[in-house]
Amino acid sequence: MKKYYHFIGIGGIGMSGIARLMLKSGFKVSGSDLKENHITDELKGLGAKISIGHNASNITGQDVLVYSSAIGADNPEILRAKALGMPLIKRAEALAGLMQGKTAITVAGSHGKTTTTSLVSYMLLEAGLNPTVAIGGILNNIDTNACLGDGDFFVAEADESDGSFLNYAPKYSIITNIDREHLDYYHNFDNELEAFNSFIGRTQKGGCVFTCSDDPNLLNMMSIYKGRHLSFGLNSNADINARNISFSGLVSDFDCYFKHKFVCRFHLALGGKHNISNSLAVIGLGMELGIDLDCIRRTLEGYKGAGRRLEIKFKSDKYLVIDDYAHHPSEIKATLAAIANLKAGRLIVIFQPHRYTRTQLLLDDFAKSFDQSDYLIITDIYAASEEPIEGVAARKLMEKIKEHAKDKEVLYLPKEDILEHVLGIICENDLVITLGAGDIVKVSDALAEKLK
Repeated sequence: MKKYYHFIGIGGIGMSGIARLMLKSGFKVSGSDLKENHITDELKGLGAKISIGHNASNITGQDVLVYSSAIGADNPEILRAKALGMPLIKRAEALAGLMQGKTAITVAGSHGKTTTTSLVSYMLLEAGLNPTVAIGGILNNIDTNACLGDGDFFVAEADESDGSFLNYAPKYSIITNIDREHLDYYHNFDNELEAFNSFIGRTQKGGCVFTCSDDPNLLNMMSIYKGRHLSFGLNSNADINARNISFSGLVSDFDCYFKHKFVCRFHLALGGKHNISNSLAVIGLGMELGIDLDCIRRTLEGYKGAGRRLEIKFKSDKYLVIDDYAHHPSEIKATLAAIANLKAGRLIVIFQPHRYTRTQLLLDDFAKSFDQSDYLIITDIYAASEEPIEGVAARKLMEKIKEHAKDKEVLYLPKEDILEHVLGIICENDLVITLGAGDIVKVSDALAEKLK
């Protein structure tokens, strides 16, 4: 590998993890971002040269430029690097380079990647295996998204959004599910399915693929897969399945069975059936790796969650404020189903749609995702790197929701007006949740501060 890497968008959660690993591995790192944040400050403290703003002048002698699909071809740093003949690689290629010589464990899927990767990482850390870890979110148990270990294992979240997860050749893989997602890149669902099929085929001989048998697409794929594989899920046909499930708020208990034989009863520090499914994959991997059952049990009990995944921002006798990354209809439904177990009074949902393309392609699905909410606020679309699409707007989504549920209390508010509005309507026993992959977390943070 080359010695000096420049990251465009180094303050992002995915890019920063790779940059952190490179710094700790002894590589020289520079990077740029549009704004300073706590991540850029941390990287600066580790020795990275950080520039605020994307400028051609930031390219000064680096060997390789690392970028994500969110970066446009007209980015001045991209143009400068091309003019200099500098190699350009996607972040997955950089991560694949770091995996060389390690036993790679990857977690892919449309939903649940970060939680599952976090659980796998925490399990290997608990087992004393000193893994190297790259997660698409902060693992609260270690307060970081990446750590460099001297052990044999490398655990990575495999992002399918731009097809670059096909750079990996893992020994062990978990695929949580496949949903209609990132269709702006794949154009149609068949192309997305083909990409996942190719990813499964990249598993090394002697390894194992773990797939969710509750997902019909994965079930079809694995019916013709010739390599070693194990299924996990909530149905009794899965190799690793859960029975006798019980929920208490945002924690759960279940009996785990492996090939119809009782393993043990687990206590999981997460709520929602989707998280039980994710944990079953982790249990299966742990058993495959020969990790002690007590260690697996400790992992599930002691897990402190990942940043922006059902994260409690404020809790008192009167109010509860939660923030979650859910930005796809399936994720929203799963998240709202999970918090229904809290049995709060009114459920106030604040949703920030993420990307114009996703909102346009899944508009009807989004309209049917908020049935469990009592009071719904829709705010403007977080563009990410996209240009606006004519006719695609938060108000249009609000109208679609009203068409679907005529009696639902739903309104549109600009983001800057939400805090004052919620403070004006909040009542005792209300649960407020912010949803979205953009910057809506700032609203929950501000609300938590006011309620304190």
